[in-house]
Formats: sequence, C-alpha cells, structure tokens
Amino acid sequence: MVQEKDNEILRKLFRQHNYIMTTAELTSAKLYYADIKRLIDEGLIERVKRGYYYWTENFGESDIVIINRLFPDAVLCMETALFYYKYSDRNPAEWNLAINKNVSRQRTKIDYPFIKAYRVEPELVTLGETTGKIDFIDVCIYDRDRTICDVLRNMNKMDKEIFNKAIQGYVKDPKKNIPNLMEYAKVLRVQKRVRDLIGVWL
Repeated sequence: MVQEKDNEILRKLFRQHNYIMTTAELTSAKLYYADIKRLIDEGLIERVKRGYYYWTENFGESDIVIINRLFPDAVLCMETALFYYKYSDRNPAEWNLAINKNVSRQRTKIDYPFIKAYRVEPELVTLGETTGKIDFIDVCIYDRDRTICDVLRNMNKMDKEIFNKAIQGYVKDPKKNIPNLMEYAKVLRVQKRVRDLIGVWL
C-alpha cells in the first residue's frame, strides 16, 4: 500500500507518462487497486475512462495533454479549429476532433475532457492536417481551408451565428489559401457551397 510520503514519487512517475497512466502501467509500477482507490479518494488522480487515470495536482494545465495521449491519431477540427484561428469568439464546451470512422466507438467514450468526435473516412483524416500549439503544447489541427470546408459540410448542424462568423472570419483572413480551399472542396464535395457562400465575397 502506498503511503502519504510517497506522493512526490508518484508525481514524478505520472510526469514520466505525461501525467496520464493506464491501469497496466500502474500495475507494472506496483500500484494496485487499493492504491488507485486511495489516490482517487484523495483527489490526486481522476479516472479519464476505463483503464486511464490522470494526475490532477499541478496537472499540465491543459486538457490537450489528455487529448494527445488518448487520441494521437486524431486531428482537432470544427469549432475547436474555428476558435484557434479566431474565426469564432466562442470557446467550445467540447474539444472537436476528427478520427478514423473505423476506430472503435468505445475509444471516444471518455468521462473527461468533454469531446465531440467527428468520424470520417480514413483517407480524409489527414487531408489539410497541420500543426499548431495550444497552451504551449504541440497539436494536430486542420488548416484554415480544410476547417472552412468542414464547416460548409456541416452547416445544417451548426449554430447560425457561429457559421456566419466563421465564413466572414475566413474571407477577411490574409492567410487563407484559395487554391487549397478549392482542392479540399473538390475532395470533400462542397464545391457548390464554396462558390455560393464564399465565392461571392472574394
């Protein structure tokens, strides 16, 4: 049974795993059910999903650490990307991420952080993927042009105000890349929407 004085050792152990450990990793470090229960009861760790725990005390300050660890194959998208590019001033309540549609649905059932998974065709997951930083942490995120194509694909499911701001934000953005936009639009089959809703502003 782990004692109080060992908390510093535990903190270092979790730090080595980016503050998130699986049950198997804890067991291999000789931490068993009773130890895990004590750490949860004391608020030092919390359960993310079945078999995953993160260190809450002085945690890496951002949910993105957990996202990166649980979904290394996913790409941040939609409202998360809109907020990142300042096309929306509404910080999403959920992290939006695109993931291969063939991935088990069980993987995206997590208690924390709140996520919204967009399940896409395997060949479309990396289309327009780029890198960025959120809270000083490297992330995979769609570029501006892929983000707007996704917004056009999902426009009927979106809040109208967020949609309109996103389009206007993109149109005014000097970093937009229209050749990229048209290329993605062709692959994602939103060429008509691009012409009708963005073309008039260009």
